[in-house]
Amino acid sequence: MNLRAKFILYIILTHLLFAGVAVYLLIQHRLWLLVAEAVFVVSLVCGLKLISSFFGTLELIKTGAQFINDNDFTTRFREVGQPEMDLLIDIYNRMVDNLREERTRLQEQNYFLEKVLTASPSAIVTLDFDEKIALANPAAERMLQATKAELSGRKLSEIETPFASDLGRLKAGESKVIPLLGRRRVKCQKSHFLDRGFVRHFILMEELTEELRQSERVAYEKLIRMMSHEVNNTAGAANSLLHSCLTYADQLEAEDRQDYNNALGVVISRTSQLNLFMKSFADVVHLPAPRLHPCDVRELLEDISLLMKEECAKRNIAWNWDAEQRLAPVSLDRSQMEQAFVNIIKNAVEAIGENGRITVRLFKKASKRFVVIEDTGCGISDEVRANLFTPFFSTKDNGQGIGLTLVQEILDRHGFEFSLEGIAGRPTQFTICFDKSESA
Repeated sequence: MNLRAKFILYIILTHLLFAGVAVYLLIQHRLWLLVAEAVFVVSLVCGLKLISSFFGTLELIKTGAQFINDNDFTTRFREVGQPEMDLLIDIYNRMVDNLREERTRLQEQNYFLEKVLTASPSAIVTLDFDEKIALANPAAERMLQATKAELSGRKLSEIETPFASDLGRLKAGESKVIPLLGRRRVKCQKSHFLDRGFVRHFILMEELTEELRQSERVAYEKLIRMMSHEVNNTAGAANSLLHSCLTYADQLEAEDRQDYNNALGVVISRTSQLNLFMKSFADVVHLPAPRLHPCDVRELLEDISLLMKEECAKRNIAWNWDAEQRLAPVSLDRSQMEQAFVNIIKNAVEAIGENGRITVRLFKKASKRFVVIEDTGCGISDEVRANLFTPFFSTKDNGQGIGLTLVQEILDRHGFEFSLEGIAGRPTQFTICFDKSESA
């Protein structure tokens, strides 16, 4: 039973009592009946006024509570001239004013945050309480190669890409540089925030590819120049002295002369090899600007296949073509791109070892021309993928680690986009796009 019903019941019972008294007075004391009736009328009038005032306050409270429940913070009450009511109205009006201002401020902040997340070049992924993706901005969609609808409600470990798997293994508070699509590097940091008193996580991803590449280039160019200078000066002077020493061979006994010539010949050969070794590094630093001319990529690759034919036959490696259509000529420096393709295909041959297949795909997609060189080698392990295109890194025992660096320099100078992708145990693909993106 609510307060209104209780109050009305009380009034009814009270006046029934008055009615009983009135009947008694009517029988016993009629004069006192008139007095009682007068008191009864005055009591009724006062009671009605009190009820009206009392339930008016309750109606006001009920209406205000309904407005708050409906999130309506625009309605205010007018003062009615009663001190108690006016105090309540003033408190209610100030409360809804504050709530309205707070809601407006939060809406503006949320709108601003949404715009920032949408326009931000940094990728952001927020996770729910079950570590499932709750939000991913456009930059995150591009990095994870999926739409917002495809990502929402899924765990990072359920997305079948090496990058997403590495993200899923991040621990709270951990910051790590993770490889993305070959040479691209992304700094990823997992942090947390409080939502309704509970901890939720988010991952901030920022691509560092260009910054890292520029710092690496400055470092290795400086190192190579210094090494080349020292090695060339030392080797040149040493060779000059060694050749001079050869003139003294005739002054030796016949049985010592051959050993003397052989020993000096070995040293001269080694210093010459050292010069060639340093020259291969210097070629990366001193790579000239490409001289661009229209070139048929299919024809260029066919020439390289003839060059590698003997090596492939020796290793029992088949060469397959998968060309949907002949691509329009591409503007490039033929000699530089030939060197890049030779390095790529040599790496593919060495990755296969023996008994495998190299597939060359030429195709056009969305007005862009592509070439993909795929090998059936052992794939790329997580450790190797993290160091792809890093200067001086090599998986070969005697490798110099400049092959992919030279390929990267050539393709970058041409403005071609490229990637090297592969999972351990699966085919590896080197993809080159000859046309720049519209956003580039």
